[in-house]
Amino acid sequence: MMLNGALFLLVCAAARAAASGGDGPLLNGNFEYAPNRSQMNGTRVMAPNAIPYWKVTGFVEYIESGARQGDMVLTVPEGRHAVQLGTESSIRQQLSVTRGKYYSITFSAARTCAQSERLKVSVVPGDDDVADELPIQTVYTSSGWDSYSWAFKAKQGVVSFIIHHGDDHAEDPACGPIIDCVAIRALNPPRATPHNMLINGDFEEGPYITPGSPWGVLVPPMDEDDTSPLPGWMVMSYSKVVKYIDSAHFRVPHGARAVELVAGLEVALVQEVATVPGSSCRLQFSVGDAANGCAASPMRVQVATARGSKSVPYNSKGTGGYTRDALDFTADGNSTRVVFYSSGYHTTSDGSGTLCGPVVDDVSLVCVSRPHARRLLR
Repeated sequence: MMLNGALFLLVCAAARAAASGGDGPLLNGNFEYAPNRSQMNGTRVMAPNAIPYWKVTGFVEYIESGARQGDMVLTVPEGRHAVQLGTESSIRQQLSVTRGKYYSITFSAARTCAQSERLKVSVVPGDDDVADELPIQTVYTSSGWDSYSWAFKAKQGVVSFIIHHGDDHAEDPACGPIIDCVAIRALNPPRATPHNMLINGDFEEGPYITPGSPWGVLVPPMDEDDTSPLPGWMVMSYSKVVKYIDSAHFRVPHGARAVELVAGLEVALVQEVATVPGSSCRLQFSVGDAANGCAASPMRVQVATARGSKSVPYNSKGTGGYTRDALDFTADGNSTRVVFYSSGYHTTSDGSGTLCGPVVDDVSLVCVSRPHARRLLR
């Protein structure tokens, strides 16, 4: 689906900049404030501070939707302008944040001419100031644009957020991904309760989703020590993602947010929960489809813990709906890992090649000691 550029421009311009601590686009996060032409050589940005509110290094181009790069016509999902990061280049912006608080960054990216393009994101100061690499080799939408999320814990009240393109094997130094509509959201993770031992089991807390964006936000794989854009949950994979979706653009089983498993067996959604050995546990959850044309009979979600697993089928017509299911098990350790993954690979029925899959939502876990187990399992 092509986006209405004017609509996105209004959305991004109307939102107040998040560099002062609010949720929404960063200052000039949609790059609609242009550099002075005297600081450019054609499309290349020549001065580090030429793009308002950003600092650039390396081969960075300021591009306009519809411009040509060889045989390729460049497109921009939000507004009219974006930046393209060439070999060993970066963009950075200084953010005012609250020390000790967690934040999620969302930005849109499109791969262009290099198959091995790699994006790294980081904040300085941060955890050892090490950049995390986001996998952008797989394109999940037919438009060629995907939105990615990344999270960090603020070490100071002022930090620099950096997006770096480090593909030093490209034959063309100008070749690299296009970046647009960068936004931030402060994360407020919910706490576990006796009624739900999982954190953020309803997925209501997560990365910023740009209003009007029809494709959701990808949550990339992460190490177990990384800060998650989806509080409480880890995405376990080598290079694949899950998709964070909202009820404004998709059908979700419960509340306003959910997760779509778009990468089949190659990725799992995981949470580690503290449990008491020998306690009786019930894991409840919803499985459905996002009303995005992801039709399959059936789609299957695999649900697993250390002491049990279950394959949950869902006959999807791609028009929305869900089923509720449960998995009962006995905890055998001080922690229990809850795992969800899709056992199949799916694309939308419109023939566009957009990757899709079953939706997981409204997940709860309750464990009780054996004397109370009968009441739990009624």
